[in-house]
Amino acid sequence: MTNRLKKIDKSFIFADDKEDSEYIIYKTNKDNNDKKQMGVVFPKGFKANGYKEGKYGVTIVYSENPNTVCSGVFTSNKVYAHPVKYCKDLLLSSDDKKFNAIVINSGNANCFTKDGMQDNNKMVKVTSELLNVSENHILSASTGVIGRKMPMDIIVDRVEKAYSNLEVESNNENASKAIMTTDAFNKSVCIEIAVNDKVVKMGGIAKGAGMIAPNMQKPKNLLHATMLAVVTTDLEISANDIENCLYDATEKSFNNTVVDGDTSTNDSLFLMANGESGVKYEECKELFDKALSLVCQELAKLMARDGEGAGKLVEVLVKGANTQEDAKKASMAVVRSLLVKTAVFGNDPNWGRIVAAIGYSGADMDMNIFDLSIGDFNESTYLVKDGVQIADDGTPELKKAEQLMQKEKIKFVIDLKRGNFENTSFGCDLGHEYVRINAEYTT
Repeated sequence: MTNRLKKIDKSFIFADDKEDSEYIIYKTNKDNNDKKQMGVVFPKGFKANGYKEGKYGVTIVYSENPNTVCSGVFTSNKVYAHPVKYCKDLLLSSDDKKFNAIVINSGNANCFTKDGMQDNNKMVKVTSELLNVSENHILSASTGVIGRKMPMDIIVDRVEKAYSNLEVESNNENASKAIMTTDAFNKSVCIEIAVNDKVVKMGGIAKGAGMIAPNMQKPKNLLHATMLAVVTTDLEISANDIENCLYDATEKSFNNTVVDGDTSTNDSLFLMANGESGVKYEECKELFDKALSLVCQELAKLMARDGEGAGKLVEVLVKGANTQEDAKKASMAVVRSLLVKTAVFGNDPNWGRIVAAIGYSGADMDMNIFDLSIGDFNESTYLVKDGVQIADDGTPELKKAEQLMQKEKIKFVIDLKRGNFENTSFGCDLGHEYVRINAEYTT
């Protein structure tokens, strides 16, 4: 039996033509009027809520199930926030990876401050007392301004109010909004997987609009991942498997996303699994891995689409590469290029900037054989074909490219014709508003 992805909204998830298929049903907030019950509270057994007032907010994601396991990936920036160190140390010291809750504050990064670890521990302690869960079973994250002391009276107040909201109801909308900083909108997705006669659910929330260029690596002892994201699932999975599948999904999503090229001190991604679906990972490994990658990719695309001041989502597919590394080098060079970003902002089909980025990326290529096209997921046109310029002044191809550049979602496809590897990266345009937001960020 083959697996098939069922497209039920406007997101770019494609299905094959097989009839006898299990289904992944992809959902966003648009698919259900009750937004409160989507995202991280969509899987069975998870609760979440948040509270934000003014600049500062707190979100709590919680599972009562004592067998809930969690894995995390964190920034590889050598300047890292106190909650990053706290989580890495806690995860490394835990053999069973059992954690019941994650507490996240917004408005302050808790990074490069004298009493930062003490402040982090206090936030965790207050959460622990309210939930009646051991401090060693709670992870944390922070996002906001770097190098400013945490206003702990305010943070404690936000934790208490987030918990009070949690006592009343689970509310994914509150949870996803309370972690926002410069975000223009909250980000949330969820998926159902049919496995025989049972259903596995997965959901996620994320924040991130600026300082987005995650570099989450896999060191010897622990996985490495401002972006913050929490993904929950009711699948039953081992501590070892949850680490491996999270890293693989991260490589296909967040590690392929660039807004401005700056890697945050606070990047954190968590995956929590409580097993309440009654389905084991071994029963649906391939299907679950694909679903997890889709959730992470969609959250990553929402981040790119919400890049500070951005108006467009840019997707770059490089195929026909000699190696996977070459494919990623080329696609990331394009989405990272400031010249490409500004051309997209100006609706300018200046495809020479794309060619230049591919050329300096370090990927193996031959300029005499590659293809380059632009599209909006519904139609496309060649700019370069078999190493020959197609789009020139006065040509219908350039005119078509000019029309496509007006779209809010743009896809560039590069075929290097050197091998069988491919990679997709996500980015956005860059314009005046990005400069304004970041020029005024701490003032």
